[in-house]
Amino acid sequence: MPPVKTVKDYIRTIVDFPHEGIMFRDVTTLFADPRGFRMAVDQLLHPYSGLHFDKVVGLEARGFILGGAVAHQLSAGFVPIRKKGKLPGAVISEDYTLEYGEAVVEIHDDAIQPGERVLVVDDLLATGGTAEAGIKLVERLGGEIVGCAFIIDLPDLGGRKKLQDMGMDVHALCAFDGL
Repeated sequence: MPPVKTVKDYIRTIVDFPHEGIMFRDVTTLFADPRGFRMAVDQLLHPYSGLHFDKVVGLEARGFILGGAVAHQLSAGFVPIRKKGKLPGAVISEDYTLEYGEAVVEIHDDAIQPGERVLVVDDLLATGGTAEAGIKLVERLGGEIVGCAFIIDLPDLGGRKKLQDMGMDVHALCAFDGL
């Protein structure tokens, strides 16, 4: 009997992408496999079993894929946090630092109502910059972040600690050492 696969087994590593020295953790292979994708969504939800959520926030872009599936399972609304200039209508923005520069993410200014309970979802937690910016946007709208769920944690880059220092509950399905 073959060994039981874990979520980590479905993730492909691409060496030197997008540039030399980076080990890119590619979740598209996980998403493409029906068993792997179902396993990931179920495991992302597991720590929050029995809790009520009003909204699931997905961080651009793979967080949209996961966030939509998680929101469906929770019978919650889905809210995208997008790169600057991608959302129509009135938005609020948050700047954040990337490894090689700065970026801006946005959310519709009416996407989260004060007091709504929110789960933040993305595929990867690295330095935590994007997640931190997303959390700040939700909090500026009065949302209560109940948890932050990721498929992959890259602990060497410090994102988990950054979010935990903000008082966030952080859940990741697997971790990879290095970049």
